[in-house]
Amino acid sequence: MTEQRLRALVYGDVDLNLIDGSAIWAQSMVRALRAAGCRVTLVLKAPVRTGRLVDPLTELDGVLVRHPHAEGLVDGDAPMTVPQAHAVLGRVDGDHPHDLVVVRGRAIAAALAGDGAFRNRLWPYLTDVPQNLAGFTPEIHGDLRRIARAARTLLCQTEELRCFLEQTVPEACGKSVLFPPTVVVPPELADPAPRTANTPLRLVYTGKFALRWNTFEMTGLPTRLTNAGVPAELDMVGDKIHDERDDPDFADRMRRALESAPGVHWHGGHPREKAMAIAAGADIGLSWRAPELDASLELSTKVLEFGALGLPVLLNRTPMHETLLGEDYPLFAASEDDAVDALRRAAQNPDLYALAAARCRAAADGFTLERAAERLRAALAEVYPQPSVAVAGPPLKVVVCGHDLKFFTRLLQHLAALPGLDVRVDPWRTLSEHDEERSRELAAWADVVICEWCGPNALWYARHKKARQRLIVRLHRFELESGWPQKLDIDRVDQVVCVSPHYAALTAEATGWPTEKITVVPNWVDVAQLDRPKLPGARFHLGFIGAAPSRKRLDLAVDVVEELRRRDPRFTLFVKSKLPWEYWWIWKRPEERAHYEALFRRIAASPSLAEGVVFDGYGGDVAAWLRRVGFVLSTSDDESFHLAPAEGMASGAVPVVRNWPGADTIYDRRWIHRDAGEMADAIEVIVKGGRWDEERRIGQGQVRDGYGLPRVRDAWEEIVRGR
Repeated sequence: MTEQRLRALVYGDVDLNLIDGSAIWAQSMVRALRAAGCRVTLVLKAPVRTGRLVDPLTELDGVLVRHPHAEGLVDGDAPMTVPQAHAVLGRVDGDHPHDLVVVRGRAIAAALAGDGAFRNRLWPYLTDVPQNLAGFTPEIHGDLRRIARAARTLLCQTEELRCFLEQTVPEACGKSVLFPPTVVVPPELADPAPRTANTPLRLVYTGKFALRWNTFEMTGLPTRLTNAGVPAELDMVGDKIHDERDDPDFADRMRRALESAPGVHWHGGHPREKAMAIAAGADIGLSWRAPELDASLELSTKVLEFGALGLPVLLNRTPMHETLLGEDYPLFAASEDDAVDALRRAAQNPDLYALAAARCRAAADGFTLERAAERLRAALAEVYPQPSVAVAGPPLKVVVCGHDLKFFTRLLQHLAALPGLDVRVDPWRTLSEHDEERSRELAAWADVVICEWCGPNALWYARHKKARQRLIVRLHRFELESGWPQKLDIDRVDQVVCVSPHYAALTAEATGWPTEKITVVPNWVDVAQLDRPKLPGARFHLGFIGAAPSRKRLDLAVDVVEELRRRDPRFTLFVKSKLPWEYWWIWKRPEERAHYEALFRRIAASPSLAEGVVFDGYGGDVAAWLRRVGFVLSTSDDESFHLAPAEGMASGAVPVVRNWPGADTIYDRRWIHRDAGEMADAIEVIVKGGRWDEERRIGQGQVRDGYGLPRVRDAWEEIVRGR
């Protein structure tokens, strides 16, 4: 982050006159950005009719609230349409562009994504995303792909939503950052009074009144509980009653129940702090919804607010809620009868009530304003990094050249964002094809040239290097057998970077280059992106990434899972890879075809393997895929680094590595094994011995310390600056 405070522009396609989760989001986002060190401008969608949500923000230092209607930027007093909001945001941003533009709402995000002025500054917060593939129309899918392409960062409310986006929108991979709801509790409500015995059970609901939110059914709970021997009352806060297309009478029915149902006290709309004060006086919060919402990828802010107030919450049993509160949480309900029974038991059993309250409070502790600010600070530091060394003078001019920059993308992104560096790219069409005129211009302009791959690009830039320039070449595995390094004039190269000590030694041996010019900087691993909660059963799941060519030895991974399934049929091998026939240069080789045909015949012929080997599609959603994986296998004949086990370690999986040459220069010997039998034994011992959690914590710490993205980026910055 630069010394000058970053400027954030915030717009939510929400009306801040009405209290619901989306309106609370706008308020919380402004507070969190401010706490993260930003100056924040909030643009309102609608004229202010009640200041209960807006007024607290106007009093904050570093926050500017813009009123487009009052300022004459929009005619009339209707809430802004998407085209109007687009135009207004353009005007607000135009005079002094903001560093980041945070918007909520797919339609407005899609509109801004098509505007080049906002490209790479967009931080969309996406919630109105289809909850399953059936809802993905071509239009919606197109919107999401455009948004992801234009966005610098995608803010996702839940891990489930982040993974779903990555698996359906390839452009979201690597950009998606977890940003859960934020709960801000007024200090005076932080320590609520304990529940008083021998008084009516007080229930509370705050938010919108909608059909699938079961708000009408809630109004019947006091009567049913009273009839079951538990006197109860219900406080309901909110003034937004939905008109339901599927149930035209709902709004009238809901209003009548709010006004006249026995035991129900309707408080109408209130500022957030007042609504929370009402909730703090209750015993149990209600967030129980219709079953069709069980697959929702969103987490209700109200659940967290109730928990922060010390209230247990009645809610549906879903995988997300089980992760949040535990499978044995006592206030899960699937029906109205379940709800009545769970509430009755909580009212009559103090220990059960205390357990539920403690679980909800503990869960809410992860969603405080302070935690939100920490997440935003980390995300902002990624996009607006500070140099690791002091810089002065004019920017250093850096050219990055290569035909395939996939292994350098995040490093390039970081270097381009650093103060004191002016970075340009010379993209070659193939290993040897390029725009020579552009290359000559960049060669004349640059102070530093980085050639990704030691191929014809390195030979070309070595020939055109000026005396004042520095040339850095990164060499990968396949170039050593290509003959290009032997043709490179090493006297015109300042530094050669290899990804492992073993390949650095092989490079020196194969080329005769001076060892002082050869440096080892490992491949980077984005631990922050990969570290995600594991799914149930992950400890029985083996992962294998990249199954071609045959030297990757998928057949040995199959040996491992076959042996394990003899001992426990729960073990399963998941293979994430293109299939060998998708690589023309592999499939044209008779020996490669024979290898894979024999392997697939073997899998098909064995009932155990047919059920125990799963092939998943190739794609960038590795972080989401690794959530199901407890062990990552590396069975190759040879590797320069092999990123897969390191990525597995970052995800919280245990690496299981065959002893290929140089493996012990990259991975701890505790993870290295001689053959498939030894690998299977090691996995069984870890699982059966209850050591999986311990081992994966050790692995994750090792990869963070050794190959974490921040460490590798700092090393490259020092090389580029010549330190």
